[in-house]
Amino acid sequence: MTKVCAVIMAGGVGTRFWPRSREKSPKQLLEVLGKGTMVQNTLKRLEGIVAPHDTFVVTNRIQRGALLKQVPSVPEENILDEPVGRNTAPCIGLAALHARRIAPDAVMVVLPADHVITDLAEFHRVLAVAIETAAESGSLLTIGIHPTRPETGYGYIQSLTDEGAHNPYVGRGVMRVKAFAEKPNLQTAERFLGSGDFLWNSGTFIWGVDVILRQIETCLPEMHGEMMKVDAAIGTQQYQSTLEKAYGVIRGISIDYGVMEKSDNVFVIKGDFGWSDLGSWDEVYLQSGKDSSGNSITGTVIQIETRDSYIYSPGKLVAAIGVEDLIVVNTDDALLICRKGRSQEVKEVSDYLKRKQMNEYL
Repeated sequence: MTKVCAVIMAGGVGTRFWPRSREKSPKQLLEVLGKGTMVQNTLKRLEGIVAPHDTFVVTNRIQRGALLKQVPSVPEENILDEPVGRNTAPCIGLAALHARRIAPDAVMVVLPADHVITDLAEFHRVLAVAIETAAESGSLLTIGIHPTRPETGYGYIQSLTDEGAHNPYVGRGVMRVKAFAEKPNLQTAERFLGSGDFLWNSGTFIWGVDVILRQIETCLPEMHGEMMKVDAAIGTQQYQSTLEKAYGVIRGISIDYGVMEKSDNVFVIKGDFGWSDLGSWDEVYLQSGKDSSGNSITGTVIQIETRDSYIYSPGKLVAAIGVEDLIVVNTDDALLICRKGRSQEVKEVSDYLKRKQMNEYL
């Protein structure tokens, strides 16, 4: 039976979720939709697939304490804190080093901590197929999401749909990846949607522990060299200092850029299980329940001719008159008012606060 471990990436700040998401209480540690925080729901989603003691959560030192309280079933030594964020490739490489100590031949499932999935049974089915394929083939797999609209906030994956005998896994719905595409403009996204061979990039990966470490060695040799120093220090008093030195040297790069786009052994399996990465307040509005006027309301809100808006204000009364297509997020010390369709730009507010050193709002 294939040994399976999991890596939950939970170190981000969620700048597009300001003002609710802050450095010490980021998006993944919040209840955004329904009960349970996002990281708790991600862990719960793995029940029946991966045991908590085989799960690693990668975070940062600021968030480590809060995370330990939220996922008490995960062993403390499996909560890995990076000295500084260096994107997903170092994060995954670090987790793979620790996972290899459990079982070097294990298949590793890598998931962001801030996704929403509504069809759990179908998610488990797709994951099981991906795990089986990764174990048999030694390839790199990712899950692509069937696109439902020309979304400009997601990356895309183009698949080879007519390989036939060249792909022994096509009967499972597993396709070879032709290309990865960055977040497109609207015209390009519409073309992707019309072509029928593009999927949304979910950022979920499945591969063997040793397989991904070998790929990092091939594609990112400098990073791999630093990681081997960390590997030698695991379990010793020099671990933290070695980790800090390594993260001071390695450059930040995503696993997509660093490995997936360079490898010739990458497959994608299509997922259609009610997925969202909740990457913006617009996406939260889309996923939220709404009243007869198309409003999603949290808190006490007086609505007069208000339509198609998202209003979050659990601590203060809000009166909205004659407005539509607005996002309003009201916290103790900050208020966001944004037109729907522009919430990706909330990151610019966080950038402004950093430049002005207004750290009390970050």
